[in-house]
Order: sequence, then structure tokens, then C-alpha cells
Amino acid sequence: MKSFSTLLLALCSLRQVQAFRHNNLQVLAGVHVVYSYSGTTPPAELTTLIEEGLVGGVILFGNNVNSSLPAIIESWQTAYANSPAYIGSPLLIMTDQEGGKVRRLPGGPTESEKAIGESSDPEQAASQAGSDAAAALGAYNMNTNLAPVLDVFRTPGDFDDQYQRSYSDNATLAGICGAAFTAAQQAAGYIATAKHFPGLGSASADENTDEVPVTLNVTIDEIRSIDEMPYHNAIAAGIDMVMPSWALYPDFDDEYPSGLSEKWLKQELRGRLGFRGVTISDAIEAGALTAFGSDSDRAVLASGAGMDIILAAAQNVTQGQTIVQALVDALNSRTLDRAEFDEGTRRILALRNKISA
Repeated sequence: MKSFSTLLLALCSLRQVQAFRHNNLQVLAGVHVVYSYSGTTPPAELTTLIEEGLVGGVILFGNNVNSSLPAIIESWQTAYANSPAYIGSPLLIMTDQEGGKVRRLPGGPTESEKAIGESSDPEQAASQAGSDAAAALGAYNMNTNLAPVLDVFRTPGDFDDQYQRSYSDNATLAGICGAAFTAAQQAAGYIATAKHFPGLGSASADENTDEVPVTLNVTIDEIRSIDEMPYHNAIAAGIDMVMPSWALYPDFDDEYPSGLSEKWLKQELRGRLGFRGVTISDAIEAGALTAFGSDSDRAVLASGAGMDIILAAAQNVTQGQTIVQALVDALNSRTLDRAEFDEGTRRILALRNKISA
């Protein structure tokens, strides 16, 4: 039976979605788009868009970080609270604070996932890493981490292992560590994100979806018995978000990469694995998607496949604006199903309510 707090949260988010129906479609679409910019001084147009309620969140990279950033983020939240989109929950402010080499903020986790997996007590070390990540986020007024990585690497030096971004080549151990990281970070009040579903662990060293199309010729049986295993643990631990990969897995869907695929998002992730949280795309401008048109084309495809949040990570504000308008146009033309889009909005608002609770 659902707890009273869970039912109350669902009711609140439903009322919030209904409230959005009274705003224009741009405000509704804005909830689904995370923006980015370059440098330590955010462009004035980003603040204006936040004031207008057309931004769902901001992703921050190392070049955005300095001592002024916490105050900048606080000013964004204040501006958003006075926007027509505000109905009680804050903007999602996110970064990649995985640990080891992949850290955008000062602080922990200082150990990489591989070091954690090889430690004498991996579960405890992963839990400490989740707490350390939460502390780093809190120091900068952020609320969302695009971690942990749940990929199960196959070969020493491969795509994940070369940067020590995988806990282990043992799926069971990777699942234990990912769940421990997730539980600790979320217990501290910060959103965690499992990535890159269903897994990039079989990718070779030069198969980087940020740069080129990647096809992983692994069977669905192998994916389910190895790559997806850590997701069972993460979902059981209550993971807030899942980021699908941009790789193509032709044994299950030979047409669309995971993040553009209804089969992966609706049938496998939500249907077979039972995930009920928010899906967030990897960078929509990724080189892996060259066959799928412009950033706007890709965003509409991803949304139609079941992606809740589009990550516009090219570090220019125009990209986010263009994607918001593309979603509006797709809703008006009924290319996107309004009921399904509203359900995604409900999931996003329910997540954001957890931050403000």
C-alpha cells in the first residue's frame, strides 16, 4: 500500500499539472528542458527566461564554477519563484559529481567508482561517496547529481574503465555500490541519476556517444543479465532519475538508440523493470545522434519515446530556447501526445516537490 506521503505527493503534482494547463504551452514545455551556458557569468537572457518561467533547470560544468556560483543559483531560484511557472517547487540545478576524475565541484567524492569497487568495503565506500557528493552539491546550492554511473565494464581500459567510471566488471557488485551511493545521496535530500541505461559497459575505448554513433552488438539476454542488473538495485533503492544512453542496441531495437526508443523507455525501463521516476536525456547535441536531425528533431523524438527531461548541454542558451519551441510546436501539431506529455510533467513536478518538501 502506498504511504500517505506518497499519495499526497501524487495529488499535489496532479494539481500542479492542472495549474500548468492554465498557463501557455511554452511554460509547460519549459518544465521539460534543462539549459546550459559557458563561462562563469551567466548570460542575461538565461535570467530573463527563468523569470518568464521557460526554464526547467540548468546543468553546470567546471567552467561555470567559481565562488560566485552559489549566490547566482540562489538568485535564479528567487527569480523562478516569481515566475508564472512557479507552483511551489524549485528549478533543477544539476551537475556531474560522479567522483574521481569526473567532478565539476570542489569536494568529494575523491575516489573513483573503480577505486570504490576495489576497496575493502565497497558498499560502505559507495555510501560515503554518496554523502560526499551531497555535501559538494549543498555547498553550491545545487540539488541534482547526474550520478551514479551503473555501467558494468567488460575489458580493462574500455570506455568506462579508462576513466574509472564503473564500479566493477561484476554486475552484482556494481548494483550494490550504485544502490548505496543512491540511498546516501537521496537521504541527504539530493536527487540521484542512474546512467547510462541499459549500459555502456560493453563499449570499447573509442566508442564515445558524445562524439560518434555507437552500436553495441550484445544480445538482449546479456544486457538483462549483466548491464541491467544494477538498475534492479537502484530502482529498489528509490532512484529518482534514469539517464538512458545514446548507443544503439540492435538486438532489441535496431532503429533507435536507447534514449530515442519507445521499446527501451516504455517497454523495458518502465514496463519490465518497473521504473516510475523521471527520465532525463544525455546531451541532446551528442555526436551519436547525427542520423536523427537537429537538436529540436531529436528532442521531439526523445519526448515521444517517453523521455521526460531534455538536456540541452551545448552551453548556449539559444539551444534550450529552440528546443522549448520545438516541443510547443509538436504539442500543437499533435506530433506529441498531450496526455503522455502531461504525465511526464507530473513525474517532473513530483520529483521537484521532493526537493522543496
